[in-house]
Order: sequence, then structure tokens, then C-alpha cells
Amino acid sequence: MIIDLLQRAAELSRTGQPFALATVVRAERPTSAKPGAKAIVTADGALTGWVGGSCAQPTVVREALKALQDGKPRLVRLCPPEKLGAAPQEGVVEVALTCVSGGTLEVYIEPHLPRPHLVVVGHLPIAEALSRLGSALDYEVTVMGLDVTPDRFPGADRVLDRLDFSSLKLNPQAYVVVATHGNYDEDALEGALRSDAAYVALVASRARGEAIQHVLRESGLSDGALARLKVPAGLDLGAVTPEEIALSILAEIVQLRRHPSVNSPDPRFPPVVHPLEATDPVCGMLVDIATARYTSHRGGQVYYFCSVGCQRSFEKQPEKVMTASDTRHVANHINSKEEPRHAV
Repeated sequence: MIIDLLQRAAELSRTGQPFALATVVRAERPTSAKPGAKAIVTADGALTGWVGGSCAQPTVVREALKALQDGKPRLVRLCPPEKLGAAPQEGVVEVALTCVSGGTLEVYIEPHLPRPHLVVVGHLPIAEALSRLGSALDYEVTVMGLDVTPDRFPGADRVLDRLDFSSLKLNPQAYVVVATHGNYDEDALEGALRSDAAYVALVASRARGEAIQHVLRESGLSDGALARLKVPAGLDLGAVTPEEIALSILAEIVQLRRHPSVNSPDPRFPPVVHPLEATDPVCGMLVDIATARYTSHRGGQVYYFCSVGCQRSFEKQPEKVMTASDTRHVANHINSKEEPRHAV
């Protein structure tokens, strides 16, 4: 089983797909998962492996997806409500679970993200400097343009002598910089802005940027797409030389990667949005509302459950469950020292 998981992880890494590796590092009986148990969670929420039963798995999946979103590993402690806050808290995400029959699981979740992809369009000195600096930062570097040659960009992972964004299948880990200096800016930007790249920037003055946006709008690009365009590219560092300009652009990309909401509410840099969650009134577990399989309607409200067992317990004695839930929910917030999350 472990060998199969490691092979799966290697395949995901080879194909550039993000995933999180979850490992049980500690368990207090009774728990179905034991130390060393592992699972892989992919970006679509699919879990392969074993880190516990129906109560533990949804929590692991939820925290794994958050880790893929913010790129940070985390230690998740799943324990009964009465044990919340009993262990060291720094760096730990605590989740109350009454449905593990008194046991406790600690799961380390480590995100594995593909190398960020820097796409440089152009063949002039700024493009060369971007390629060199991107490679030095361990970015996957693609250079494309009508006049690019491999000998001018020896450090690039890929050199394309054409504009072909469709072949790259750019994702939110991609960052595009157009530096053709007017040679084919419009064609390059139209392709880049139709992709899923997180960052599309143009090396040009503001005046030229406004003129290009007018042309792109006439070509059919929406205002929403045009709002993603960053022009002039890079942070305002007073850069002059091609190397300094390339540095300012890479600095802006690093800032965007490490602090996605730093420029909010600028629509080019949307903040990270966490899924809306509800608290299971039976066991206190957080449930992703969008993917919840078990729900119940009562008094004009919708209640969400982690499992069919919790749903049935609620429907048998809803008044009793809600009274216990109110007490537990308050205690959980006091012990966890976290901001209250959405609960119904």
C-alpha cells in the first residue's frame, strides 16, 4: 500500500499535478488509523489511502485542500471536545470529533505543489534577464516568441518559436510576462489573458498599456479579463537596466505567490477564498457546505452532517441535539481560541 502511494506521488509530481500527503504521526486509542498510515489528497478532493474512518477523512481532505491553497503544511489534531486545548497549540489545527469514540489522531499534512511556471514572451534583453533569474529561483521557465532561439535562452526549460498558449495549459501556478516591446504585444496578451495564469503583465508604459487595452477590448476581451493585466509590469523600484527590471517583475510575482491578497481589492490579485463551512450539530465537526452529502431541514434552516449516522441522530431527537450542540459549540470556540466559523 505504501509503495503504491509513493508511486502515485511520484507520478503526480512528474506530471506537475498538486497534491497533499497526509501522514498519521500519533494516535490515542481507540482509532482505526495507526501511526504511519498515509493518504494522498489531490486538488479535486479525491483521497487515496487511509488516515481514518468517516469522521477523520473529511477533515483531512478539507485541511489538505487548504494546504494546497496556501502552500503551508499543517499538523491537524482530531480529538474529543473535552481534550481541546489540552496539548501544545502553536502550529496545530485542532478539530473536535466526538465520533472517534474518545480517540485522538494527529495528522501531518504536507502540500506538494508543482514548480511555479514563468512564461516569458519576447527575445530582447529583458526577456533574457527574466529567463536567467526565473531559472535561478527554480521556476519552470518557458520562453516563446517569433524570434527566440534555444542558444539565446540556454537555461529555459522550453523554448517555443511561436505563440501557442493553448499547448502550455497554463494554470494558477503560471505567471506570464510579455516583453516584446511592441512587436506582437496584442497577440501575446490575448492568448495569455484567455488562460488561467495567475499573473499577466506587460513591459510597457502606462500610456502604451491603455492603448493596447483598447485594441484588446475591440478584439472581444471582456473588462474582467482586461482587469487582470498588470501594466507596467513589476514593482516600482526605480529599475533602469534589463536586469533591474527583471528583478522588479520577479519580486512582484514572489509577492503575489506568498501573499495572494496583498493587493486586494485589486481584481488582478483576488484573495484566497476558503470554502463555506457549517458545524455538524451532532458531533461538532466542520462540514464543507458545497460538498455536504447529508443534510436536514428544520424550522426554515438547513443543517449539515459529516455522516449518515449524525444525520439520523439529529432527526430522531433534534431538540436534544441542538441543546447539546449549543453548549459544545461555545466550549469549542473558547478552547480553540479561533474566530467562530459559519455554523447552522
